[in-house]
Amino acid sequence: MLHRFANPTRFLRLADVIQPWAAGLTLVLMVSGLYFALIGSPSDYQQGETVRIMYIHVPSAWMALFCYTALAIASGVALIWKHPLADLAARATAPIGAGFTFLALVTGSLWGKPMWGTWWVWDARLTSVLILFFLYLSYMALQDAFDDAERGAKASAVLALVGFINVPIIKFSVDWWNTLHQPASVLKMSGPAIHSSMLVPLLLMALAFKGYYIWLLLIRIRGEINSMKIRALRLRQVHGAESAASEGSTA
Repeated sequence: MLHRFANPTRFLRLADVIQPWAAGLTLVLMVSGLYFALIGSPSDYQQGETVRIMYIHVPSAWMALFCYTALAIASGVALIWKHPLADLAARATAPIGAGFTFLALVTGSLWGKPMWGTWWVWDARLTSVLILFFLYLSYMALQDAFDDAERGAKASAVLALVGFINVPIIKFSVDWWNTLHQPASVLKMSGPAIHSSMLVPLLLMALAFKGYYIWLLLIRIRGEINSMKIRALRLRQVHGAESAASEGSTA
């Protein structure tokens, strides 16, 4: 199944179909989510209006973990099965995931200041998310750290797979250690612990962020494919010029 889309032309045809739908759904979900988050949902009896930061912070944190999981899966597929588009998907995912992680860190700091009285604390959840951000940056740096692109791809893929151990640490850090973060209130075996008036906009924003990821991922993969085509064309031109020069000198 995966090898059906190893052909860039076939993949781009599929992307042409998905991309406008992803953009449209993202826009609808984002507008709806922001409306319910800012207008349609109540303030919290303890946190007041600052609770509205949750509608950006929580979905961005979810997407930070989702993107790294996607990055690790794509890296594994590229490393083991040599799927030609898997490495491109991993490369395209890394900066998106880094952006979501940075957004989660910033909004978490803005939310934490009025609630905890400080911008930052070195507890398990915050520290492990910061490590996740550095993992994203390290992955992107390794991609371009070697003259041989294949070596860079392999090194970054290994880092992505090793770094995946941080994902469950982030998820369960509030259960394993004593942190300032509250335990999970949405993804629970017993069901969500927050009121539907807050849960609905939270899920709408989460879906909007997911649609945005898909839309931006397709754009970035398309850009990577076009860059590969340009590099291949330039190499052919260089080889052609060298061949012509060698034939001229022989003559």
